[in-house]
Amino acid sequence: MSETETLLKTPLYEKHVSNGGKIVPFAGYLLPVQYEAGVMKEHCAVREGVGLFDVSHMGEVTFKGPDALANIQHLLCNQYSTLQDGRVRYSPMLNPQGGVIDDVLVYRYSQDDYLMVVNAANRHKDVTHILAEKFGNVEIVDISDIVGQLALQGPKAEALMKTLVPEEMIPQKYYSFTPDVAVGGVNVLLSRTGYTGEDGFELYFKPEEAEKLFDILLAAGKLFGLQLCGLGCRDTLRMEAAMPLYGHEMDDTVSPLETGLGNYVKLDKPEFIGQKALLAAGAPKRARIGLKMIGRGIAREHFPVYAGDKLVGHTTSGTHCPTVGPVAMALVEAPYTSIGDKLSVEIRGNRVEAQIVPLPFYARKK
Repeated sequence: MSETETLLKTPLYEKHVSNGGKIVPFAGYLLPVQYEAGVMKEHCAVREGVGLFDVSHMGEVTFKGPDALANIQHLLCNQYSTLQDGRVRYSPMLNPQGGVIDDVLVYRYSQDDYLMVVNAANRHKDVTHILAEKFGNVEIVDISDIVGQLALQGPKAEALMKTLVPEEMIPQKYYSFTPDVAVGGVNVLLSRTGYTGEDGFELYFKPEEAEKLFDILLAAGKLFGLQLCGLGCRDTLRMEAAMPLYGHEMDDTVSPLETGLGNYVKLDKPEFIGQKALLAAGAPKRARIGLKMIGRGIAREHFPVYAGDKLVGHTTSGTHCPTVGPVAMALVEAPYTSIGDKLSVEIRGNRVEAQIVPLPFYARKK
């Protein structure tokens, strides 16, 4: 059996093929990297109009019961005791050494009912870890196989959604959601979240409704120039917004404090996995920075970064982004992080000059 035959397909696989999607393996799935329009046009559609992504490969885990919150508080370094019903909160999930197992979103339905969204490539690892740490009166279930997900992203996403859903059903605040919304007869959880740096929504639904919902959004989107989008522009969009990607800006050996996620680490919480290690480590000795390439060349991930002749770190992600040009993020020693300073990135044996710039590289106009 070939590798391709062992990969999974989302409920929308046939839609991607019939709409000209170029299919590639990603996180154990066959997904479109781009459509016929190409990455540049897909990227610009999300920045200026609206794009539609299939993100059904993401994982979902439910926590239900009197000890649901206590389990989430133990597993995650962010504070969830203050999360309100209908709101969403991001957090890294740490190992005992303070490294990042994954980064997740948590949706609160009620005090005893939560949904955690995990990265596809980490789903099984995460669930094993979560169940190993389970305690008290809580039911934890991996429901990934019975949930589909679409992301509608861009400044015209809300206007499109208003043609399908009563305005009062559309979540108004960023990182809020409405649990039961009928979109053309399909019941969805409608969430004002995304991974592009733009306004937009993520819709969760039953896999058997996936094709129907896809067609509804595609038809409604014609009025707004809706563009189908693949993994390629998903990466360039999140790069411009400096959104970290698991396996690049963070992994089991990188702490959230090193990669610039300190806002999501509440060290004053009573207890969470990795807390003791973070406290013992003290001030981070590395930091994530943004680099704008000055010399000719595209920095990719894991390229050496130098200050003069001293190796000070490595790039974690890098590419040519349609809105901001050639940029990279890097993890470097703490003394070498001043905005405006020059470093160099080794690209195919040559040192190419780069300047440290603020993150994010791009921020949408509110």
